[in-house]
Amino acid sequence: MDWKQQTTGLLASAEQPLIVVLGPTASGKTAFSIRLAHFIASTGRPAEILNADSRQLYTYLDIGTAKIRTEDMQDVPHHLLNVLDPKEDVSAGWYQKEARSAIQSIHSKNSVPLLVGGSMLYVSSVVDGLTMAPVPEPALRAQLIREYEQDAGKTLYARLQQVDPETAEGIHPNNMPYVVRAMEVYEMLEEPKSSAVPQTELRSSAHASSPYDLLIFGMQWERQELCRRINERTRRMFAEGWIEEVETLLKQGYRAEDPGLKSHGYREIIAYMEGAQDDPDTLQELIAAKTRQYARRQMTWWKGDARIRWLTQKDVQG
Repeated sequence: MDWKQQTTGLLASAEQPLIVVLGPTASGKTAFSIRLAHFIASTGRPAEILNADSRQLYTYLDIGTAKIRTEDMQDVPHHLLNVLDPKEDVSAGWYQKEARSAIQSIHSKNSVPLLVGGSMLYVSSVVDGLTMAPVPEPALRAQLIREYEQDAGKTLYARLQQVDPETAEGIHPNNMPYVVRAMEVYEMLEEPKSSAVPQTELRSSAHASSPYDLLIFGMQWERQELCRRINERTRRMFAEGWIEEVETLLKQGYRAEDPGLKSHGYREIIAYMEGAQDDPDTLQELIAAKTRQYARRQMTWWKGDARIRWLTQKDVQG
């Protein structure tokens, strides 16, 4: 059964359809999602796309995130693009809340939501019904930090041992960020971080609990060809002005320590501009190599997930 038949079959019976398009970086998710949206529209229901790439949430980060251009959207509505300033933090918990709200809105219009992207935890947070860590609360965090600093964490760590011994066991008392975050999660959720935020069993424990009728497509390439595509896309990004994009961001007052500019590729370019190296070809290869490594991590994450219908280029063209 090809992807068109699978899509038609899902829409014929699903009450809460959610079609996911995932795959490693540079695998053609964006182009396929537009084609898929138009096919769904041809069956009589509109489709809308939700971005599931954590870096594309940020405004101004366009070239280096391969963000879709407005003219390439072909009138298909897109959500969760350019919704954060590069200075803003983002978490999977925040993303889960926003994405599910958008899906509910799309369903209310009898449209079909397409979740498209390669950020593994973000996709899982939506489709698998996971309980995610809450978005940090500045006032509470500041209070907990003050409490930690009063006696080098002894009292706060003792509290953590009482309310969440499992998490406390894996954290050294001197690790202030981890102790504070664990207590922050407990205070906000009123339950231990160890039970509220699944870690090693993120996927396997949650597959059956998805709130949606799922159809998951994965973009598949031979390893050698995917590496070639990554290398070519990296070259194209530099030709389109990636370094200039970073220069503009720095001139606007953004800094390397801002969350958005910690994104892959951007931090390497900033280091290059600060004199870490002087060869643009070496910089380009460094970023391409790190992108290839990330693609391998993506495929490792999805390996063994029987829900994914892997599509080759031949399948997509059919």
